[in-house]
Formats: sequence, structure tokens, C-alpha cells
Amino acid sequence: MHRLSKRSVKSLLRSSTAARYRDVAAPISSSHFFYQSADADSKGRWYSVLTSGRCDAIESAKPFKTRNEPFLGCRFESTAAASDASDSPSEKFEYQAEVSRLMDLIVNSLYSNKEVFLRELISNASDALDKLRFLGVTEPELLKDAVDLDIRIQTDKENGIITITDSGIGMTRQELVDCLGTIAQSGTAKFLKALKDSKDAGADSNLIGQFGVGFYSAFLVSERVEVSTKSPKSDKQYVWVGEANSSTYTIREETDPAKQLPRGTRLTLYLKRDDKGYAHPERVEKLVKNYSQFVSFPIYTWQEKGFTKEVEVDEDPGEANKEGQDETAEKKKKTKKVVEKYWDWELTNETQPIWLRSPKEVSKEEYNEFYKNTFNEYLEPLASSHFTTEGEVEFRSVLFVPSVSGMGKDDMINPKTKNIRLYVKRVFISDDFDGELFPRYLSFIKGVVDSNDLPLNVSREILQESRIVRIMRKRLVRKAFEMIQGIALSENRDDYEKFWENFGKHLKLGCIEDRENHKRIAPLLRFFSSQSENEMISLDEYVENMKPDQKDIYYIASDSVTSARNTPFLEKLLEKDLEVLFLVDPIDEVAVQNLKAFKEKNFIDISKEDLDLGDKNEDKEKEIKQEFGQTCDWIKKRLGDKVASVQISNRLSSSPCVLVSGKFGWSANMERLMKAQTVGDTSNLEFMRSRRVFEINPEHPIIRTLTEACRSTPDDEEALRAIDLLYDAALVSSGFTPENPAQLGGKIYEMMNFALAGKWGTVSEYQQQANQQPHIPETVEAEVVEPVEAGGQKYSQ
Repeated sequence: MHRLSKRSVKSLLRSSTAARYRDVAAPISSSHFFYQSADADSKGRWYSVLTSGRCDAIESAKPFKTRNEPFLGCRFESTAAASDASDSPSEKFEYQAEVSRLMDLIVNSLYSNKEVFLRELISNASDALDKLRFLGVTEPELLKDAVDLDIRIQTDKENGIITITDSGIGMTRQELVDCLGTIAQSGTAKFLKALKDSKDAGADSNLIGQFGVGFYSAFLVSERVEVSTKSPKSDKQYVWVGEANSSTYTIREETDPAKQLPRGTRLTLYLKRDDKGYAHPERVEKLVKNYSQFVSFPIYTWQEKGFTKEVEVDEDPGEANKEGQDETAEKKKKTKKVVEKYWDWELTNETQPIWLRSPKEVSKEEYNEFYKNTFNEYLEPLASSHFTTEGEVEFRSVLFVPSVSGMGKDDMINPKTKNIRLYVKRVFISDDFDGELFPRYLSFIKGVVDSNDLPLNVSREILQESRIVRIMRKRLVRKAFEMIQGIALSENRDDYEKFWENFGKHLKLGCIEDRENHKRIAPLLRFFSSQSENEMISLDEYVENMKPDQKDIYYIASDSVTSARNTPFLEKLLEKDLEVLFLVDPIDEVAVQNLKAFKEKNFIDISKEDLDLGDKNEDKEKEIKQEFGQTCDWIKKRLGDKVASVQISNRLSSSPCVLVSGKFGWSANMERLMKAQTVGDTSNLEFMRSRRVFEINPEHPIIRTLTEACRSTPDDEEALRAIDLLYDAALVSSGFTPENPAQLGGKIYEMMNFALAGKWGTVSEYQQQANQQPHIPETVEAEVVEPVEAGGQKYSQ
């Protein structure tokens, strides 16, 4: 059987595939819609519904041109020159779209929140007013109607109808076809391009919509939309009508005089059954204030109002008879107050946002009022920062530091705090971010950010990751730190104490998550210390109080100031008057370990081995090691794997021993925290426990007594049990948790029994028995004591 080579097989497959489709004509898509123009030429050219260009129906149906050389048995060289020479002529085709499918994507997939329809339509109206104002400078005749530039929204909640009217530039019939009949074609984008190409490119045109799909957000809530528009360039008014789930629309001329507009556009939304709640005046007012409060044109909403007046009340006949009895009494008419309701236009937005004003023109009271109204706060902020950034990224911002943390104090866990309100060209976009503008540890900062060139997605709801966003984030973070630093340097020390009480943990989290800003975070940290147990100090204050020969910053982590103050690790440092920081918050130790150093001073944990206090005497240390080396080996042999080694301590003065952590192991505080983790991984716990180092104080009487026992009777049970008890006592005093608390309690009770035996009443009873039977003192005085069981082990008394 003949076998083909791999190259032959591949050539055969290529040739057969190419031959199969060699002379097949390009198919015409069934979703390709055309309509014939009124001025269609004799060649049968048609306009596409989706594109403004022309497409030749006959030319588009021509077959692809291919070369007819035989493929099978031919060998081709795989070189770039041969490839270029053999390329066949290609034809260009325009992408086509199924109109109904594209509309379905826009309505049901582009926007995540239905209520943004009003934001998009108001933004379009604002653009129309902006265009008119800009063009009116060079073409004053466009403003001949002298109609005010504003936006008016009227609702009919009974029938579920919303009407949005603007007095802007309006549209001609052809513009209706181009802008509303062509999906994703933006009249604003065309206008901006024309400005850029003209001599007036430097003009300030702050237009909002450039995607060309904002209008279709109306179909999120509407089953039918009518657009009635009148351009000052045309004498006729046209009405565009489109329905949801339809790929067609109609345009007609408005002939009803009652519906004529002097200029501008009127959108009428016939809401769906489930969305008629948007036609309530109160809801419309709320949406306008949330999304379009700072649009540069006045927005009026049709609201129900009322005024109080007094009206006469008919008298009760019984009371009238009583009054009639007294002829001399003066008769008075009775009245009551009633509220008479009426409908009128009400200005809903503010036309001048505070961040667009110069900081010199805004008072502190205005900042505070803006903060309270925007973020629903009742307390004034601790600090504020109003700034404008120019250069690569231009934006304006006003930031605030709150007086208190949010309810539940979960801002540090949940970065989506809705504290930063993002505006693009004064239109509210979103306040739901996941760390794009501020890192998680600064999520408590509140404020507004307004930019003209942020990279948003088409729905203007999601901030896309880009270099611009990273630059903006860096500048916002820097301004936030300047605010906090201003509070720290304030003459009123209580302000920063209040800030630290509420947001200190956030900054400590920043030590862990943001290495780039360690130099900004470290001066803001506050800790208790051995010389300041009642008032927190900064790291700058600690460095100022350091001894001349002190090289490092010492700290001890514990669960409270009291336990930190009484730890045996402090003894030698207190004698030398060296200040030690008390890290009593669970996050403190991890934060300081991530900082590593401050002003070239390393952070040193005094509960770790190899502590250097700067007073080393090598000769003396060598002499002590020779004297107590045998004792260390003896204790290590007894303790076994419980400790990594036994060493002479240089940190103890009054305690006999201490249990320190390995240089790279967990401290007692960290071990306690790791055990407390609900879903923590304790697989490394045994390894970290084996790294403990047992340090003894050679000056202490207990250690000297044990040294004598080591030299004379190293196998004595009393001495060995003393080592066990010494280790357990060091375990507790050093902050570790005993593995078997019951066993430790049994040892303590045994030692108490041994120490208290023969004292008080018990001794007198023994003496009485001894006096009564002097001839058998051994028998009388002897006491048989059963072994005491403690933790599964028996010890004789």
C-alpha cells in the first residue's frame, strides 16, 4: 500500500478545498436592507439603511476572481516574493448589520440601568443647545426667534407619557434620516469634526454625546418614541416615529398648528406598561438631580405646587342660634386654611457646579454645604481639597475627608462605597467603582471628579482601564494625602485624633497594599509606646526621641498596652531607657513589617532572636557561654523539639527565661492571630512553632540553681520537672498559648503543694502527732502521698 508523505497530504487538502470554492459567487446577505432614493440614477444604485454611502447591487454580486492554475502536483516555494506575486485581486465589502438585532443589543445589552435613559436624552438636548449657541455667534439669524435656551420635561403619569422639549438647533428632514435613521452615527461627533477642520478649532465646545447611540436608550422604557423637530434653517417641522423591536421608522411633516415649535426638538416617550412609574413627576425630578444636576442649561420639570389660603366655613345652625341670643355680641365669620394645588414649571438643576468655580471664590461654608447635600452627611468634613489638574490629563475635583467613618465601618472591606461621584462634562456617570480612581485603603475619601476626556464605554457607565485612568488615580491619591497631612499638622491635635480613630486602620492597610506610597503613609501612622502609654505618637516623634547611639526602631506586638508593658522582652530596654512601640492593633504588626524602615531606621521586633541593643561585649559573652554552655545543652536535651535552641539572653534582667521567635518565624502575637483566622491555613503552624528559641538569664537564681543541678545530678527528676515548668511559664509570659493548659495547671498545683506543705495548720498537726509518739518517729512522721496526675503524666511529691 502506497503511503503519502505529510507534505503531499497537505497539498492535496489545500487543492481540494480551493477547488471546491474556486468559482462560487459571493452570497448576498439576507439581512442586507436597501431602499431606493428619490434621486436614484439609471444604473440602479441604492442607499443602505445603515450607511450613508452607496452600494452597487449588481457589482456586489460578482464572483470572486481566482487563478485557474492546477493545484495538485504543483510545488510552490514559500517565499514572500512569490506570495506577493501570486496574490489575486481583492474586492472590498462593507460590513452589514441586521437592524433589528443591533437595536436589540443597544436596548437590552448596552445599558445596565434603565433610568439612564433620561440622562442620555437630556445630554442630547444639552448638545443641541450648545450647538445653537456656538453657531449663533457667526449666524445670528439662527436665534431670531428669541426663545430661551432651556430644557423642559413634562409627565403624564396616568397615561405613562414623558415629553422632553429643548429649544436647541433642531433637525431638518435629511438630518433626521442621517442621525436617527442611522444607528451609531453621531451628529455631535460630526459637529466636533467640522469644528476641528475649521478655523475655529480652538473654540471651547463642551459637547457630551459622541457615540451616536444615546437616543436609542429611550427604547429601554418606551414602546414608541416620537421626535418632533424644527430647525431654524428650515420652514417645516418634521415628526420621526419609531417603535421598539422594529427595524423601520416613519418621517412625516407636522401640519397641526397646535403642535408647532418655534425652534428645537420635542421627544414624546410612550412608556411600556412595566415602566410607567418613570412618568411620576417626583421620580423625574429625582433622576434629573442625580444625573443632570450640573448641565449648563436650565432644566424645568412640570411639578404640582400649592399655596395656602383662608376660605369661609358655613356655620353650624346650632351654633348660629346660640350666637343669635346675644344681640350685642359681634358676629364674626369663621374661616379655615386650605391648600390650593396647581401645576407650574420648576427649575430642577444648578447651572454652576462648585468645582468649576475658582477655589478663591468659594467659602468654607459653601464647601461644607455642598458636602452635606451631595453625600447626605450631617457633620462637617475634617478637610477639603479643591483643585484643577492640567497636562496629560485635565480634570477638576473636590475631595473631602469625613468626620466619621461609615455605618458598620466596612469601608475598608468593601471598596465599592459610592464615595466618589464621577462626572464627564458635568453629567453624572457613576459612583460605583472598584478601585479604579482610589485604592481600597482610601475608599473613605469622598468627592467629585469631573473630566472631559475619560475613557468610558459606549453606555458611559464603566470606566475603562487605561493610562489616563492610572495618571488620574495617582494625582487623586496625592491630593488625598495632602489633605490628611494638613489635618496632622493642624494646631488642633484633636482633629487628627478623631481622624485616626475612624480611619487609622485604612492607612495601616495602605502599608500592606501600596508600597509606592510608603513615604506618604509612614509619617501619618500613630502608635502607643513604652514612654507614651496614654497618648499616641508619630514615627517622627519616635525618631526625634531616639538615643544618639540607637540605630533601630524597636517594637513589640501584643493584644493590649497592659500586656505589652509587662512583657519580659522589655526589661533590658527599659533599663537602657530605649523607647519601644506598642503594636496593639491586629493589623499593626503586618503593616510595620511591610514598611521595613522609616528614615533609614529599620523596624526591629524585640521578641525575635538575635536582638542587638548596641552593647555587645564579645569577651564577656564568650565567658558566659563557656560557663553556661553545658546548662544550655542540658535544657535543650530535656525540651527536645519544643525549641530550636537554648541561648544566653541579653534582653532579660529580672525574669529567669523567655521564649523568643525565630528570626523569620511568627511572633507570639502573629501566631495567635493566625490561629484565630476562621478560614486560615494552619499547615505552617508546626513549622513556625519549631523555630522558637529558649533564652535564659544567667544572672537569675533559678538558672544558677539549675546550673548546679546540671553539674551535680543532671538526671534528677526534680530538676528535670523544674525545666518543664520553667518552659511552660516562659511560654505564657512570652505571649504564646500553652498546648495543654490543664497539664500546666497541674504542674502549678503540684509546686504550690510542695511549697506550702508544712505551713500553717498542716504543720501543727504533724508536730502534735510527733510529740504523741516519739518512740517511732519515722512511722509517725512519714506521709504516704499518691502520685499526682497532671495532663496524663504522674509526678511524685
